[in-house]
Amino acid sequence: MTQEKQTARRIFTYEEAAELLPEVRRLTEEAHRQVEALHPRTDVESHIERIIVGWAEAVAAIGVEVKGLWLVDFDNGSGYYCWRYPEDGLDYYHSYEDGFRGRMRIQ
Repeated sequence: MTQEKQTARRIFTYEEAAELLPEVRRLTEEAHRQVEALHPRTDVESHIERIIVGWAEAVAAIGVEVKGLWLVDFDNGSGYYCWRYPEDGLDYYHSYEDGFRGRMRIQ
């Protein structure tokens, strides 16, 4: 999907991930708005790809793992806190092995 730059693996506590989520959400919402604004254009694919690559690089640069379109994981050392746009909060966890399909509600 993207040509992500590799950054050092970062481990997050729940509190650190929750504190960083507003910035990840801001980056995601901005990229999502840009993609939506391009919808009626005919040359949209290259623009969308640039926006998505830029989003993925910005999110990865702060240590958050991009797992798919508008989907990110915060590594906590034993699995991931998982967030997908447009979810409001950081409400899900999954193990390294289970992935997205194994998401469990935290609260």
